[in-house]
Amino acid sequence: MLSQGRVCLNGKPCKIARHLIRRGDIIDIGEKTAPAVLLHGLEIIHEDRDLLVIHKPAGLLTVSTEHERERTTYAYLRAHLKQRVPRQKLFIVHRLDKFVSGVLVFAKSEGVKEKLQDMFHRHNIERRYWAIVEGHVARGRGTIQSYLAEDRSKRMRSTSKFGAGKHAVTHWRVLRRLQNWTALEVTLETGRKNQIRAHLSEMGHPIVGDKAYGSTADPFGRIALHAFRLGFVHPTEGTALLFEIEPPPELRKYLPR
Repeated sequence: MLSQGRVCLNGKPCKIARHLIRRGDIIDIGEKTAPAVLLHGLEIIHEDRDLLVIHKPAGLLTVSTEHERERTTYAYLRAHLKQRVPRQKLFIVHRLDKFVSGVLVFAKSEGVKEKLQDMFHRHNIERRYWAIVEGHVARGRGTIQSYLAEDRSKRMRSTSKFGAGKHAVTHWRVLRRLQNWTALEVTLETGRKNQIRAHLSEMGHPIVGDKAYGSTADPFGRIALHAFRLGFVHPTEGTALLFEIEPPPELRKYLPR
């Protein structure tokens, strides 16, 4: 509620949990406001002078590639900010694959970007995903560890070649077993490129719709992976922030209610 600006102290928004309360202070707690919906399905979940936290829909690139430079999350957010503050800069902190949806954080200064990326590097960021995978996962939970490296086809694969890959750790647990699929909650300890996709595929359970990593079905026209939770300490204010979003409609009925 603090991070969403729902708590006011003496008529002004208060986002600092340790702020001292004195006799006579008036505290107002308001209703949760709906996220600002931009063009192309983007939603702004949280914004302050340092950060921009958004919900990226599936089908939209996070940043530009050599084939697409304009229709990206970054480009649309820059255009949105420019309407209010023409000189406002925006910095990429992390990414989600094009056909994956979920929570992303952007920084409004290079200093904040560096602090956030240092948190990612030190694994001080909480990141959780929902994944719907092919087949029945027998065990209730587990951890996958390997060294991931990019192969000639630009796919990430586990390698035993010394010095060739980066250490990757993925934790998972079963949420629901379906007729031919299994719904998982996945927690990242490290954040390598395509880490969840590669690890689950190598476990023998590729994510539904992820043809690049072995899926044989594509019922959603997207990869059935959704980054639903992102938690970290605000890089300048020191307050704990936690953002959670609902699953997209096409995945909702396959997850526990």
